Amino acid sequence: MLILGGCASNSVVNLSHYDEARPQFNLMEAEGVVGVIHEATFPVGNVDEAYGLRQDTALADGLLWGAYHFADGTDPVRQADHFLETVEARWRSGVATRKSAGVLLVLDFEQNDHYPGGTMRPEQAVAFIERIHERTGKYPGLYTNEHRVERVIDGPNVDPAVKRALSRCWLWIANYHYKPRHTEPWPSWSLWQYTGDGTCDLPRSAYPTRVANLRNVERNIFPGSKGAARSFWREHAWKPRG
Repeated sequence: MLILGGCASNSVVNLSHYDEARPQFNLMEAEGVVGVIHEATFPVGNVDEAYGLRQDTALADGLLWGAYHFADGTDPVRQADHFLETVEARWRSGVATRKSAGVLLVLDFEQNDHYPGGTMRPEQAVAFIERIHERTGKYPGLYTNEHRVERVIDGPNVDPAVKRALSRCWLWIANYHYKPRHTEPWPSWSLWQYTGDGTCDLPRSAYPTRVANLRNVERNIFPGSKGAARSFWREHAWKPRG
């Protein structure tokens, strides 16, 4: 009963500088991956050094591209601006960007235990996403795990206006144990991260934890076909100037 069925596609991989092996994006594409979402920025004010080169290689190998910012508890508008400036600069200097769909933007809204700056609060997340929308015309995706959706975003003490604002994003939810069930205030999820760093309680035959030359990679399911995933990407992506 865990299988989502033939309509779902295990088609998105996310990466960061912690993935030290050089990804073979051409093999990912051959295995049915349609897109990669890569960390671009992280606390406080840092840029992922692997981002730019991997962007160019992934796009050249036919994959769609996305970028995420790992949030902290400092000024959310400054974080949003730094994120967009980084993504735009790397995009404009890239060699394979002109014909692509753009960059799928994501706010990584999770507990921050290993970077300085503390953890972003829900109202700060609202300020971040509204700044992204103001500058790009697009609401980013919001990544978090199901526990934080239930306890932090949909908790009884969270202002309903904050919940409504965050629900303007599309939801990328993590659960390594079972298909996510609590998605309120979203009606459903758009991406489900079912494994990370090799952690996955689901059957490996249907839910692999590796792709191409990478083991213990973070893999994600889109609740539709690969073609639908590409359409979703093109609808929500931002195409920087230049």
